Amino acid sequence: MGGGLLITGANGMLGSELRSLAAPRREVICTDIAEMDVTDLAAVREVFAANRPSVVVHGGALTDVDGCETDPDRAFRVNALGTRNVALAAAEQGAPVLYVSTDYVFDGRATRPYVEFDPVGPRSVYGASKLAGERFVRELAAGRFWIVRTQWVYGFRGKNFVDTILAAARAGKPLRVVDDQIGCPTWARDLARGVLAIIDQDPGYGTYHCSSRGSCSWFAFAGEILRMAGVAPVSLEPMPSSELDRAAPRPAYSVLRNYMLEQTIGDLMPPWQEALAGYLAAGGDG
Repeated sequence: MGGGLLITGANGMLGSELRSLAAPRREVICTDIAEMDVTDLAAVREVFAANRPSVVVHGGALTDVDGCETDPDRAFRVNALGTRNVALAAAEQGAPVLYVSTDYVFDGRATRPYVEFDPVGPRSVYGASKLAGERFVRELAAGRFWIVRTQWVYGFRGKNFVDTILAAARAGKPLRVVDDQIGCPTWARDLARGVLAIIDQDPGYGTYHCSSRGSCSWFAFAGEILRMAGVAPVSLEPMPSSELDRAAPRPAYSVLRNYMLEQTIGDLMPPWQEALAGYLAAGGDG
């Protein structure tokens, strides 16, 4: 039997939300590294041929930004070559592919929110490898693709900023948080809703930004997390990015505007404060 929604990275933060939201309405084919190694074209083709998906969401990726910087071969093998393999296999089965990309494809030097038509210029290996994935999708998906860029994603699978801040505050640790990186926190559940809306409501193939609305620094986000959760920290102080001494550079400003959603099916994404409240009410951090 074929015709289902195939999800790569189905055990991850976004994939698990996609699986939960999509399953009541359609057949869902869940794959992660154990079921399909995206870096192995033969293995990808075998899974696609066996399942004959009608649509693919490629969310599987190497998202460890500093790990990508220190091991670029692995980053490009997973994020670029892996995406190439998925795009090829999808095209061979006649299935459109939705590729989840990132704000890191931009240089982070903007002074207003990025729209889908702004020039790209990644400054990290992670961003470059994800941009290479975008290019493979454009070249190989037979014109039937959506590229969906998002940013600052948090959710119920794996480490995330919200839970880290709350755990540290509850443990009585003083908090110093970066105040010179501006973006928009996006709950994985809202992102999953946006991805499924793009697939179901057919706004046309192309590139879309899909993140919560508004913007803040990590420091401001931390403050709002603590306020909403009713947790009083020992201390919360801002710090510059330069003190982190990380392998990969971070965009100073990477706010995305969901311009193409606005112009097509409507921007369904909530303000980041509303999304955070929803995550906490749904059981975030316990």
